[in-house]
Amino acid sequence: MTLFDPPQPLPAAPIGPLVRVRMTVAYDGAGFHGFAAQAAGVPTVAGALAGALERVLRLTGPPAITCAGRTDAGVHAWGQTAHVDLPVGVDVDDLRRRLVKLLAPQIVVRSLDLAPPGWDARRSARSRSYRYMVLNRALPDPFWHGRVWHVEQPLDRRAMELACDPLIGERDFSSFCRRPTGEPAASLTRNVTYAGWVDGGDGIVRFDITATAFCHQMVRSIVGTLVDVGLGRRRAGEMVGILQARDRSAAGSVAPPEGLCLWSVGYPDDLEG
Repeated sequence: MTLFDPPQPLPAAPIGPLVRVRMTVAYDGAGFHGFAAQAAGVPTVAGALAGALERVLRLTGPPAITCAGRTDAGVHAWGQTAHVDLPVGVDVDDLRRRLVKLLAPQIVVRSLDLAPPGWDARRSARSRSYRYMVLNRALPDPFWHGRVWHVEQPLDRRAMELACDPLIGERDFSSFCRRPTGEPAASLTRNVTYAGWVDGGDGIVRFDITATAFCHQMVRSIVGTLVDVGLGRRRAGEMVGILQARDRSAAGSVAPPEGLCLWSVGYPDDLEG
């Protein structure tokens, strides 16, 4: 489910006075069709969390969960943040322990506490950071399986670094974002504050990117294009022209979802969920 999908029926709300709870969630996205709740029978992270909350707190239905950044099918998270409104008096420490027991290891609620007044997981967020992992060596590695994009041919990391420079700043990322047919022409301008590659050693290279917000498939499309640069299929200097084209066909293919992880979400006053 993405921002462009048709709205789904709202979950039942808890009855009585409510308090907002915020959580930091890590998950293995391989078994889920993204974070956001979808139709009955479709496994999602929000659906699993809501079902566990309904069971533990004996609610009349699964509560609505709002996240900072909706991840696609197969995408992982270490620092996803979300909020949910629950009955007043909930014991957050006990609740977190019980949720971990029910949902681990696929989903782990790393923290759970009462939210400050007016706090909203999505609207209060000021930045999102993603990491994309590439295994760049001849043979695949079973211990990295499901967490990396295996690229056999040697990558020119310096060229990929140079290609990151034009991404920094407020840009129209239409060339890197999926815009479904028939949707209104919403702005795809985003402000990227950091983008770069890190050599993790032993063939692991990591792409880190931080922005105020991202559009659909933006990070994976950027990674796919940067890997083309690293393989010599494109030149680093082409990145400016790709951005200026504002045309999805100008950029490279979308990188596989398994290498992508929502790493952290930044909030005012350096609060991080």
